[in-house]
Amino acid sequence: MPSVWTILLALGTAWGLAMAVVIILQRRSAAATIAWLLVLVFVPIGGLAIYRFIGPLRLERKKTRRRRTRQLVAEALGAIRALDADSSHGEHSELARVGINTGEAPPLRADSLELYTDGASAYAAIVAAIEAAAHHVHLEYYIWEPDHFGCRLLELLAKRAKEGVRVRLLLDAVGSHRLRRRHLHLLRDAGAECAWFNEVTLRVFRGRRADFRSHRKIVVCDGRVGFTGGMNIADAHTAEHSGDRAWRDTHLRVVGSAVRALQRTFVDDWYFATERLPVAGPEYFPPRETAPGGRIVQVLASGPDDAIFPIHRAFFTAINTASTRLYVTTPYFIPDESILTALVSAALRGVDVRLLIPRRGDSRLIDLAARSYLLELLQAGARVFEYLPRFIHAKTMAIDDSLAVVGTANLDNRSFRLNFEVAALVFDEAINDALARAFLADLAEAKEFQPSDLSQAPFLSRLGQAGARLMSPLL
Repeated sequence: MPSVWTILLALGTAWGLAMAVVIILQRRSAAATIAWLLVLVFVPIGGLAIYRFIGPLRLERKKTRRRRTRQLVAEALGAIRALDADSSHGEHSELARVGINTGEAPPLRADSLELYTDGASAYAAIVAAIEAAAHHVHLEYYIWEPDHFGCRLLELLAKRAKEGVRVRLLLDAVGSHRLRRRHLHLLRDAGAECAWFNEVTLRVFRGRRADFRSHRKIVVCDGRVGFTGGMNIADAHTAEHSGDRAWRDTHLRVVGSAVRALQRTFVDDWYFATERLPVAGPEYFPPRETAPGGRIVQVLASGPDDAIFPIHRAFFTAINTASTRLYVTTPYFIPDESILTALVSAALRGVDVRLLIPRRGDSRLIDLAARSYLLELLQAGARVFEYLPRFIHAKTMAIDDSLAVVGTANLDNRSFRLNFEVAALVFDEAINDALARAFLADLAEAKEFQPSDLSQAPFLSRLGQAGARLMSPLL
C-alpha cells in the first residue's frame, strides 16, 4: 500500500501537470507562462487564489462580450466610418495607420489643445467645461476619491443634472471602491446616471476578474470638449490639499472633432457596463466644425478584450520612428522585451533617450522590478532619472519635435495587456515643445542614474531586483 508521502507526491505531480496544461493552452507570452507556472506549482493554494482573481480565468468569454459590445455600438452609431471620413493625418500616416488598422480612430482635427501639469489647473478646466455644458457630460474614471474635490465635483454634477444636462458617470469598481454608494445617491436623485465597471464578485463559477480594470480617465462635454491623461479625481493631485506631496501629473484638454474618439470610447465602456446605449442623436457626435489647419490628435483605446493591443503597437512604432529625442515619463516601468528592445535600439542609433521614473512608487515590488531593466538602457547610452520631490504619476512621451503622447497607459504589462487604457497621440509642435519643457523642468529635480548605481548595488538589492523581474509579467 503506497505511503502518505507517495500519495501526496503523486497528487502534487498531477496538480503541477494539470496546471501546466491549463496555463500553456492560454498561449500567453513565454515570460508570463513561466511566471504563472512558478506561482501555481510552488505556492499551490495561494497561487490558485491569485490565479482565480487575476489569472486568465474566463477572459475569453469577456473578450467575446467586449467585441460584441463594440460591434453593437459601431452599428448603432456608424461611429467608425464617420470618424474615418473626418480623418486627416498627412505626414503622420505611417504611425496613424497602426491605430487605424487595429480598429481605432484615425487622427482627427482639434480646434485647440491645452496641456496641464498640475492638478489645480486641470481640475479648474474640467469644472469650467462641466459648468458650460448644455446637453451632456460623460465621465469615466479609475479612481474617484470621496475627498474635498471629489465631493465638490459630485455636487456640481448633481446641480447640472437638475438643470437638465444629461450626466453619466462610469467608475471602476476597484479603483473607486472608497466611493460608497451613498455618495452617488446625490447624483441619482438629481437624475444623473451612474454605473460601475466590472464589479468584483466572489462566486466560484461566475466570479469576475479582479484585474479586468478600466484605468481610463475621460471627460466629454457636449461631444466637443474632452479631457484625458493621468489625473484621477483625488486631492492627492492638488497642492491645496496635499502641499508639497501633491502628485506631479499631466492632463490634456481637447476641443474639436478629435473629442469624438473619446466619446466613442466612453460609449463602448458604458454599454459594456450597463447594456444601455447612452446616445441617440447628433448632439453626442456633433458634425465637424473644425476649420482646416487645426491640430491633429489620434485617440487610441486598448484593453484585454482585443489581442491586437493598439496602444502597445503604437508605442512600439513611435519609439522605433524616433530620430532625435525621446523623453519618457512613467510611474511604472516594467517593459516587455519588444518595448525594451525598441528603447535600447533608439539609444544605440543616437536618439537622445531619457527616462524619468519616481524615486519611490506605491509598490516596493514594482520599484524593484523597474530597476532591474535600467542597466541595459544605461549601457546602450540612454539616460535614466529618478524624480525626487514627490510621486510622479504622469504617463507621457515627447518624441522628436512634433509628436507628444499623453494618456493613462504606463510602460508595463498591466497597461499594455490587462487594463483598459486610452492614449492621445498629439501631432503638434507646440504641445510637443510644452511637454518637452515640462520634462526638462522635472529633470532639474531629479537624480540621474549611473551604471555603477546598479551594477555595484548591494547583493541583496540586486537579488531583490532579479527576483521581482521574474514576477514582472504578473505585475
